[in-house]
Amino acid sequence: MISNKLKSSLAEAYNQQSKQRDDSGISPWKIEERDQFLAHIQNQNATSILELGCGPGRDSLFFKEQGFEETCIDISPSMIKLCKEKGLNAHVMSFDSLEFEDHSFDAIWALNTLLHVPKANLPYVLKEIQRTLKPGGSFFMGVYGGVTHEGVWEEDFHEPPRYFSFYLIDDLLEMVQAYFEVESYHEIPADQLGGGKHSFQALLLRKSVT
Repeated sequence: MISNKLKSSLAEAYNQQSKQRDDSGISPWKIEERDQFLAHIQNQNATSILELGCGPGRDSLFFKEQGFEETCIDISPSMIKLCKEKGLNAHVMSFDSLEFEDHSFDAIWALNTLLHVPKANLPYVLKEIQRTLKPGGSFFMGVYGGVTHEGVWEEDFHEPPRYFSFYLIDDLLEMVQAYFEVESYHEIPADQLGGGKHSFQALLLRKSVT
């Protein structure tokens, strides 16, 4: 389980940034990743989707507008307030304690959120995600990485500084394969993301039907 101290720290960091994030735009490469996942789950005839770490609800609103039965969670009460103002089915909730029945969702979307999970806790979180996903369901896991790192980012502009876990792509694949089938993956180099030193790792995963 993720420590309550870390959860409280992350919640406070995102509470303070909720308005700024709600007002900010979205990078074209993130729109492309989302559109590709949308096309995939539409092809799978999915109707329900859960977003993990939804922030102000931009992506959940997008999926709702595409006709999906959406549910979204975030650890930040301020973010969830913004989501509810958009008419979203939003809940304050942590990744390691998903308060949903087994096999609840056809698809799960997690963009740059699971990178806050300590490496020792990620297997438990992946197991929770697997539990709530329907057999044959699709899971998009997108995280920054390309380096091996774990800990508080002291130079973070958020206050308090956030905790990050970064992986080399082969290490991340090895971990997720214990819980999901890997349908595809790709890595976008840091120099194509508009700044920063981390690449972006996009994994399209599938829960086994057996």
